[in-house]
Amino acid sequence: MRPVSDLRIGILTLKEKWEHMLAANMSYLTPQYLENKYPLHTESDNVVINAALLPTPFLCDAIASLSVNQQLVYNDVVLATGASRDEIVDYRFLLNKKEQLQVQEATVLERCWHFFTYNDWAIKADFALLTAGRKSQPIYAPNKLIGLENIFIEEDAQVLVSTLNGSTGPIYIGKNALVMEGCMIRGPFALGDNAQLKMGTKIYGATTVGNYCKVGGEVNNSIFMANSNKAHDGYIGNAVIGQWCNLGADTNCSNLKNNYSNIKVFDYLEQNYIDTGLQFCGLTMGDHSKCAINTQFNTGTVVGVAANIFTQGFPPKHIPSFTWGQPGNGEVFRIEDAVELAQRVYQRRGLNFDTDEAAILKHVFSLTNCD
Repeated sequence: MRPVSDLRIGILTLKEKWEHMLAANMSYLTPQYLENKYPLHTESDNVVINAALLPTPFLCDAIASLSVNQQLVYNDVVLATGASRDEIVDYRFLLNKKEQLQVQEATVLERCWHFFTYNDWAIKADFALLTAGRKSQPIYAPNKLIGLENIFIEEDAQVLVSTLNGSTGPIYIGKNALVMEGCMIRGPFALGDNAQLKMGTKIYGATTVGNYCKVGGEVNNSIFMANSNKAHDGYIGNAVIGQWCNLGADTNCSNLKNNYSNIKVFDYLEQNYIDTGLQFCGLTMGDHSKCAINTQFNTGTVVGVAANIFTQGFPPKHIPSFTWGQPGNGEVFRIEDAVELAQRVYQRRGLNFDTDEAAILKHVFSLTNCD
């Protein structure tokens, strides 16, 4: 549904991180079906950055100095490459031989679970980036604040009668965000612009609640990308939730197997289950997916795009895109209905689900062989 660089880890999306650190405007190089929504802008000389690469000051310096005939490489993975406008237009930069400059350390997000695995590091890095030389807004309501030097409140945010523990990691509260009464937060934690924590929410780091999300219940080491809701009680841990998702009241997500063995998850490239090497791994949910009240997700469940889940008992660990109701029953969430629902959801936020968005959703529908 989106370019990798539009995914969020820490406080910012990957694209936003590079723009801040390189002080440059970045654009997207995407498959054709995403080009209208995420256009490419080129100059005569350009640098193309691996979208899954986490930026560091060292990498930024190395990338900023690349010529069009050089590549930055780590363990045979190209991190960035110089490229002329013509090379980008016909993708020749992927084939043209260039001088390779090796680096000794880099972090590339190769799997979905890497997002919550590296979220601790990413929140700390973004916190330092965004708050350097700035002063936090004061908190006026009575709260219990621990490690105040690690707590930063943006303009017009509200924190009401809650406990914030910054001694375990930084806590960032974005612009116009709201922490309702009785919340308990252990850093590292990031609450995006215009996002909300509902009353009595319990947050364990490292957790990110992206822009315009509404979250309640108990959350541990998870990422909500943006515009998604888990507004009621229920547990979620070691999870990655896309945009425009909704978890019904009392949805719970297992993140640990009863026998404490490594967790396997469904992989779309392999079309099979692969070993994460992790003892803790919860739910991964694609954009526009939703589940009913009291849904119980198995350990390591992977949900595709625009699935609408309502079933008794545990759903299977892989729920394909555009599932309707009980997975495996052969029913499909029709694309016309999926587009209509997305339009309604956008309208509630004062946004327009336009023809570009609809075309992307329809293309993903075709990729799932639903049609």
